[in-house]
Amino acid sequence: MSYSQTQTQSKAGYQAGVKEYRLMYYAPDYTPRDTDVLAAFRVTPQPGVPPEEAGAAVAAESSTGTWTMVWTDFLTDLDRYKGRCYNIEPVSGSDNQYICYVAYPMDLFEEGSVTNLLTSIVGNVFGFKALSALRLEDLRIPVAYTKSFQGPPHGIQVERDKLNKYGRPLLGCTIKPKLGLSAKNYGRAVYECLRGGLDFTKDDENVNSQPFMRWRDRFTFVAEAIHKAQAETGEVKGHYLNCTAATCEEMMKRAEYAKELEMPIIMHDYLTGGFTANTTLAKWCRDNGMLLHIHRAMHAVIDRQKNHGMHFRTLAKCLRLSGGDHLHAGTVVGKLEGDRDLTMGFVDLMRENYIEQDSSRGIYFTQDWASTPGVMPVASGGIHIWHMPALVEIFGDDSVLQFGGGTLGHPWGNAPGAKANRVALEACVAARNEGRSLAREGNEVIREAAEWCPELAAACETWKEIKFEFDPVDTA
Repeated sequence: MSYSQTQTQSKAGYQAGVKEYRLMYYAPDYTPRDTDVLAAFRVTPQPGVPPEEAGAAVAAESSTGTWTMVWTDFLTDLDRYKGRCYNIEPVSGSDNQYICYVAYPMDLFEEGSVTNLLTSIVGNVFGFKALSALRLEDLRIPVAYTKSFQGPPHGIQVERDKLNKYGRPLLGCTIKPKLGLSAKNYGRAVYECLRGGLDFTKDDENVNSQPFMRWRDRFTFVAEAIHKAQAETGEVKGHYLNCTAATCEEMMKRAEYAKELEMPIIMHDYLTGGFTANTTLAKWCRDNGMLLHIHRAMHAVIDRQKNHGMHFRTLAKCLRLSGGDHLHAGTVVGKLEGDRDLTMGFVDLMRENYIEQDSSRGIYFTQDWASTPGVMPVASGGIHIWHMPALVEIFGDDSVLQFGGGTLGHPWGNAPGAKANRVALEACVAARNEGRSLAREGNEVIREAAEWCPELAAACETWKEIKFEFDPVDTA
């Protein structure tokens, strides 16, 4: 036998050994335990890579394995610690996509650390050459692991008690233009919106501490606006003061100043700021009685593509573990991407205590949150008063309906825009409580209210032709 023939046989034997090693992590007979973290991956293997090998490779790389057998494997109990690909289902309508289900022993993850959870499950495997694409569709967090997290600082019921607001969605507004206003003019815009009838106003996600408006000046003028609006209306008001910063120390300095100003709520960009910072801030908020609004800036970089990345339902679950009282969830009817069934699937995962598996809504696993407080979904992005009936019907009372341009774009100014939204909301809630169908009669409800509210009538005329009729990219 020639040297080249020997080398060919050696390489073939080595490749077979690697494949056999990877298939150690494929366990179709394994029954997941109640304490396992479960993951559903959408796997697109490279041509020639069988789905069993692809699923096993994902399970190996995201747990105890690597690309080959190593002698230190014999120094640990792999049967106890390794992840297992226990089920593979082909995706209907696709020739080469599979949902691979992986079970991870809970001991693989540090208690109370979303940072470690994601570093383990999605930290490295998404760059595998053997995969054309990979997407994390869903996670099942076991009760035992869930109880190691604080979760949201307060939750929906405690927030309502703090605000003394019941029986309707809350109303918010993002101040526009998001960049460029001076601190004094910014505070003036906040005051006009709050005295007009809104519950909250909001910093946009990229409002931090720029040369035209340093954070301390903004916080001070906004606090003045809130206290003045509260005194005039007799209602609790708030503004999401964005504490996101370059360092955790600076973030906490901003949060402390908001507390000093007696503000009820602050804000964090949890993806760009990072889960370590977010969990730190959430724990501080509970200790200091502060509500925490969460913006999802950067999420579409991760979740927009159907074949690669992570679905937003996984990001929403991670936020509920890390901590936040509000989370932006899209609108279904506004300018941002969102299929109704899938959106309501992850909205339920944000705010309900127990959610059954439901493939029609993209929920791959039954999830028991074990009394972890709920997160209030925030509908925001391209919405106006004609959307109000649909928003009330879709999101229900435990939500924040946030109109930026749909408030500030009113031809008469911010306060009339806020009043139009408040009247439209209360008209829709009253009609629903009377048994009327907002799906069928919503536009009529708005027109009836506009007959006695000139601010609402002007808003109806302003936005009567504005629609966002595009098919969602991501569907079940």
